[in-house]
Amino acid sequence: MTTYEPDPWTPQPPWPFTGREDELDLVRRCLTGGRHGIVVTGPPGHGKTRLGTEAVRGAGCARATGTPGTRRLDFAAFAHLLPGEVSLHHAVRLLSGVRLLVVDDAHLLDDASAALVHQLAVHGRTRLVVIAADGGAPVPAAVSRLWTGELLPRLALEPLPREETARMLTAGMGRTPEPLTAGRLHRLCGGDLRLLRELVGELSERGLLTQGCEADEWTWRGPVPVTAAVRERVGPALEGRTPGERDCLERLAFAEPLPLRLDDLDLDAVEGLEGGRLVQVDDEGAVRLAHPLHGPVLRTAAGRLRARRAAPTPEDCGPALAAERAALARRIEEADVRDLPTPVGEWLAGEGVPVPAGYAAVRARFARLRGQVREAAAWAREGVRETPDDPACRAELAPPVPRSPRTSAHDDPYARYDAVRLGRPQRVLGRLPHGVFARHADALARGDGPALDRAAEALRQRGFLLFAAEAYAQAAHAHRAPGAARTSRNRALALARRCQGARTPALSGLVPGGLTARQRQIVALAAAGLTNRQIAERLTLSVRTVGNHLYSAYARLGSSDREQLPWLVEPPAVKSA
Repeated sequence: MTTYEPDPWTPQPPWPFTGREDELDLVRRCLTGGRHGIVVTGPPGHGKTRLGTEAVRGAGCARATGTPGTRRLDFAAFAHLLPGEVSLHHAVRLLSGVRLLVVDDAHLLDDASAALVHQLAVHGRTRLVVIAADGGAPVPAAVSRLWTGELLPRLALEPLPREETARMLTAGMGRTPEPLTAGRLHRLCGGDLRLLRELVGELSERGLLTQGCEADEWTWRGPVPVTAAVRERVGPALEGRTPGERDCLERLAFAEPLPLRLDDLDLDAVEGLEGGRLVQVDDEGAVRLAHPLHGPVLRTAAGRLRARRAAPTPEDCGPALAAERAALARRIEEADVRDLPTPVGEWLAGEGVPVPAGYAAVRARFARLRGQVREAAAWAREGVRETPDDPACRAELAPPVPRSPRTSAHDDPYARYDAVRLGRPQRVLGRLPHGVFARHADALARGDGPALDRAAEALRQRGFLLFAAEAYAQAAHAHRAPGAARTSRNRALALARRCQGARTPALSGLVPGGLTARQRQIVALAAAGLTNRQIAERLTLSVRTVGNHLYSAYARLGSSDREQLPWLVEPPAVKSA
């Protein structure tokens, strides 16, 4: 096992902006179009401030920030922009000449500052980017009226998706995270990007990041380090609980990754914790902690000796792991691979405990059918680590491309379906199970673009993202109307970018779109193997500009690094120096 030295791996803030390209375009359109600005809201740590900063980068603007300690002081947030004591009317007149104003932490504004922002929006002479956190303290009424009163549009930031989180980790660390590591970090941080950076930084400083199976990959296995930053983020929610609630939380923490039955806990305590969103109770009466970091924090506070005595062993997880495997296999048989929680298997893999090959093979196949090709390979490697000669895991490590039905098992509907993916539906018409696969084959055989679109959407709804991307790509070729073909192609690209670089015949015909001429030029050179510096020298640009163009293009091409670019573009001929 190779452990990286801390210094090269310690991320240097800020990380490159990535993962919010669509939101960035929306904010910029609101500032340059007919709108008077925009309000950006979301939970703390979701990247609101960074998004606003990127949106106004290069433009002259004034800034104001709310702070918790000055909410009783009139115009405290604008003290640096206003001369001494002023009335609201005078303040509006003074700031109406500002062309662009960014107001951060608007949920912490004093009443006078909030009223000033509202009046500036009413007058419409100043373009506003107002950033406010939600889910905590009440937002001043004058601020919430910006969107409820339809003065400004509101962009509510959702947690960064898993695929975009992996891209952010790649951009911040300079190397690609192993899929199971990226998924684990995404679950632990729950969209809190500041916590993500702090946790990865701590892992790096402690030397816990190791070389992955691929040369350009890093991985993390082992317990979660409970740092001061982790306690600061999640600790306050655990404070102020009754003794019964605290006992319930600790019992749940030491049971992880297994749940406890509702009948085994104090019902009043569970009701209080559920109301505070600290626990989750499913339909079968199983109770779990709601936040994946609460368990490590609670166990650390209780001490190592109790943790060793009370925590379940891998052997204790056997029945639950078997139940997860059965649930995954049942979903595969039912042609429904929508996201299914697998906390026990993920805990074993994350802790570095050997995962049984039988479970790993089923988990790998489930991931592959979802289009998560790199994750499928990662699960297969977990199984091979335990049982090197396991044939099912070895098969999942083969390139994820459709196979000819002549060499596939004819009793496997997924193997027969490969003929449809290869564009040869006539070979299996009438031999596929009734349902989405049969509809896809029939639509492709008839060259029916709208029917292919419907089949693709049905595949997407069942979780088959790669199959849906392929069906949309086939629809793009079948459509006669250019507009319909363009829509199908864009949907194919959007789904393909979520499939971790899967390369299949149906997707290879997609032509990149939505790029500027400069982006297409830079992407083509990158696909040809040139480094950012070589591209910058060839096009007389700065290295930073080249990097920014590439990051923007990645989101539209469905790629996260250079290795995935050649199959999306036809690189130009490049002469050697």
